Amino acid sequence: MKEIVLDTETTGISVKDGHRIVEIGCIELDNLIPTQKKFHCYLNPERKVSEKALEVHGYTDEFLSSQKKFKEIVDDFLKFIEDKRLIIHNSEFDISHLNNELKILGKNKIQNKVVDTLVLARNKFPGSSISLDALCKRYRIDNSKRAKHTALIDCDLLAKVYINLIDQKEPKLDFNTVNEKLTDLKKIQYFIL
Repeated sequence: MKEIVLDTETTGISVKDGHRIVEIGCIELDNLIPTQKKFHCYLNPERKVSEKALEVHGYTDEFLSSQKKFKEIVDDFLKFIEDKRLIIHNSEFDISHLNNELKILGKNKIQNKVVDTLVLARNKFPGSSISLDALCKRYRIDNSKRAKHTALIDCDLLAKVYINLIDQKEPKLDFNTVNEKLTDLKKIQYFIL
């Protein structure tokens, strides 16, 4: 089953205050294994980044002003996530911002099924810290590259956290296929000798 691990960075917390998306990152998983297919872009939010958001991700107004606008990438983005389940940490935040961007363009809201890893973690570890950093620490996932929040790094970490949250310590391998290939190799070796 194909799933998309998704994260966004924004100019601030609430769409009600007019905040917009500045970065989208997506990593495709196929049966919990990353496929190497990624979607990533920085966006010109057409507004100033709040001081708090700048502290979180470090994307300046100057840097963002030269990036594409959401309307320029929306079709590629929607095609990338089409018919795939989305894996998001605190999905309410990301989905509200994505739907706001779609609403501005007169497009339909995202209809994908969503797995919120924040909800999974809250149910699994009631009363414990369930931030992405806390979950990385709990599962001994190296998050040393995460000096600032960036969408692709966060997606990579979340993919690993998600596998642990659903009790799949490692992606599933089809051992029957592996054994068949090993048997074939042994036969070839026998004939060579």
